[in-house]
This record gives sequence, C-alpha cells and structure tokens, in this order.
Amino acid sequence: MSQYKTAAKDKVPFLQKAAFGSGHLVNNLMPGALAIFMFFLLTAFGMDPFLAGLLGGLPRLVDAISDPIMGYISDNTNTRWGRRRPYIFIGAILTGLLFILLWQMDENNSQDYNFWYFLTLSAVFILANTTFSTPLIGLGYEMTSDYNERTRLMGLANIVGQIAWMVVPWFWVLIADEDLFATQAEGVRKLSIIVGVIAIIFGVLPAIFCKGIDSSKIENREEISLKNMLGIFKSLFKGIIQVFKHKPFLRLCGATFLVFNGFQIVASFSFFIILFYLFNGDYAAAGSWPAWFSTILAVITAFVVIPIVAWMANKWGKKNAFIISTFISIIGYGLKWWGFDPDNPYLMFLPLPMMAFGLGCLFTLMMSMTADICDKDELDNGMPRKEGTFGAIYWWTVKLGQALALIVGGAVLKWVGFDGNAATQTAETMVQLRIADIVIPAITAALAIIVMWNYSLSEEKARKIKEELEARRGKL
Repeated sequence: MSQYKTAAKDKVPFLQKAAFGSGHLVNNLMPGALAIFMFFLLTAFGMDPFLAGLLGGLPRLVDAISDPIMGYISDNTNTRWGRRRPYIFIGAILTGLLFILLWQMDENNSQDYNFWYFLTLSAVFILANTTFSTPLIGLGYEMTSDYNERTRLMGLANIVGQIAWMVVPWFWVLIADEDLFATQAEGVRKLSIIVGVIAIIFGVLPAIFCKGIDSSKIENREEISLKNMLGIFKSLFKGIIQVFKHKPFLRLCGATFLVFNGFQIVASFSFFIILFYLFNGDYAAAGSWPAWFSTILAVITAFVVIPIVAWMANKWGKKNAFIISTFISIIGYGLKWWGFDPDNPYLMFLPLPMMAFGLGCLFTLMMSMTADICDKDELDNGMPRKEGTFGAIYWWTVKLGQALALIVGGAVLKWVGFDGNAATQTAETMVQLRIADIVIPAITAALAIIVMWNYSLSEEKARKIKEELEARRGKL
C-alpha cells in the first residue's frame, strides 16, 4: 500500500485537469459521432454498402501514418507556448470545421460525387484530428511527474471523456426523429454543426489552460523543417524502434489491444440481443432501450468505476488495480446471461456496474503507466522525451483494435447465422450470439491479465527513476 504523499509542486490544479478532460471529451466525441453518422451514409445518402465500407476503412491508412509523425513533430517542437499547445489549438479548430464540412453532402448528388467528396474530406479531417489528438495525449503525459497524480489526472480526464459516450448513443434517436428533421440527411447535416462547434469550444481549452514541461530545457531535438526531412525520418524511425524495445510498454499495448478489442468485437451484439431477443425484432417496442444501455454504462463508468480504480491504484499500485478491475469485468460479462431476460428488460442493467470496470480501468491506468514509461525511456535513451511518440504508438494499437473488431465482429455474426434483413432471428442464432457476447470479451480480458501479470515498473521503481532524472538534468 502506497504511503507516499504527492508534493504540492507535482499536483495539477483542478482547472488544468478539467481543461485536459475537455480535450478527452472531444477525443471521444469525434470517433463516436463519426461511427454513428457513417451508418446514415446508407440510409440517408443511399451509399452502396461496399462503398460505405471503403469510406470507413481507407481513411484509416492516413491515420496509421500520420499519428507517429505528428507525435514525433510535437516531441521536437519548441515554441513560447510549449511543444503541444499550438498544435492542439489549431487542430481543435480545424477538426470541428472539417467535421461540419464533411457532412454537408446533398443526398441528391450522384453516388460517385458523394463518395469522392467524403473520401477526400475524410483524409483531411483525419490529419486535422491527428494534429489535435496526438499532441493532446502527449501533453497529458508531461503535465505531472508524480506517479499517483498521473492516475488522478487521467482518471478525471476519462470521467469527463465518458460524457461523450453518454450523449453519442442518442444521435441515433435524434437524427431519425421526423419531428425534428424532415429527412435523415437534414438531421445529419444540422447535428454535425452542433458536434463541430462543441469540438472547437472544448478542444481549445487544453491549449489555453494546460501547462506542460518547459520545452526550452529539452535537449537533442531534431530541427523541424522541410530541408531537414531526411534527418526527421531517420530520427522518427530510430525513436519508434526505441519505443518498441520497451517490454513494459509492449505489455501495456498488448493488454489494451486485448481488452479493448474484445469489448469492441461484441459492442454491437448488445443492440441485436436487446432488439431480437428481448423484443423479438420489434423496433418500436425496443425504442430507446439500446441507447439507455450504452448511456447508463458510460454513467457508471464515469462516476462510479473510474474513481474506484484511481483509489485502488493509489492503494495497491496500478498493475494490481488493473488485474482486479479486469477480473471484475469478467464476472460482469458472465452476468449478461441472466441480465438479458425477455420477461424483465430492466435486468439488462444488472451486469453494467461490473462490466464497467473493464474499459473504466483501461485508459485511466494505461495512460498513467505510459507516462511512467516515458520517464524510463528518457533514463535509458536520453532526450528528447518521447511522450508524443509513445502516445501515438499506444493509440495506434487502439485504432488497430477498432479496425480488426469490425472485421471479427462481422465474421462472428455470420458464423452464428445472424441475418440483418430478417424480421426475427432463430432461437439457435440468439443462443450462440449471447454466448459469443459473453465468451469473447471474457477470454480477451483473461489474456490481458496474463500479459500484465509480470509488468515490472512498480511505484517504487518509478519514483527512483524520477529521482535519477532530476539529479541528471534538473526539474522540467
């Protein structure tokens, strides 16, 4: 049990924590809104399903390339406002504006026109979002050097970020509401304006209020200029290789991939189970039950689970808090078998408090531990510090999990015989779907526990590393 008391100089003021959290709100709002809006490419704009799939997948290639580059650029930037904040400010504004522009399509345009319009703007939107998101993650890693304060910072940030997941499920209801919008296309266009404005307002707050380390004291930075492109790419690849040599960091990435991917594979299954098992395919009867399921899960995660996880991490260490929380989530997944009861739909909320420990612990603890690993990297490899690069590689793992989850989830639906065009599903299909909904995330969570079992960067080691760094180069 930790007896260490965080020094006043290492504490992050609440205003800065809240501002950093507002950035995470935007970081969650963008992919959440994008995923739901993408559905209406089919129903509102008449896009061919195959082309809609391409529009969802092809821009991810830009994402995979741009993240580590942006991380490296922000690591090596030096301005009077710090390494990250100028990018966050500009990126937030561009992200909001481009999201709005992305969805101002006319359903009367030809399919080819809308396809190329959306594909082109998607690539530009992703670049803008990377300019905002990657430096934001790096900024969080450097806002404090204290082992426990990092967890408190990431905990509050993820509490605020969960607000996006409380709101996003209701976009389905709003866009399809004929009393609000004449058509779904109109709903998409108008709601995108609201989402974009929210992204701009909340996205610039970290750039205005948050404080990172003094970048003028960081040594060995690469010159960021067009004439130095060769040197930039050489240093970029060298930094990426160094990142992948950190075994504790690879454990974080592996565990994140397993927990998050397992959850994402079955993310849509709950909707299908509620609709076809609890309400026998009756969309009117199912109503807003699926939205409430997702919203209440986010509420429990934010206001119950994350504070408990942060407390456990402070008392028993981050690794132990992760193992305990992930084990609790496995119990929650198992309870879904009894929670989905056609005779009592309210029982669907029974497993949520335990299930919430899975993702609730994941990003709170893993982001805090990644910040510890950035210290270890500086100790091993010297400056410049690589918060941006570590953050980019970590979130690349998350995005890879999202992409693979879509593929695997579709394959599982096909394997169990699910027919999306059918009014009802067979009893055998629903039994198999319910089993998959429990077994898949439970197995991946158990594997994540095994991966993290021998994670070696304890609180004692992290504090010793901090002392050695401050003795070597002073306080940043």
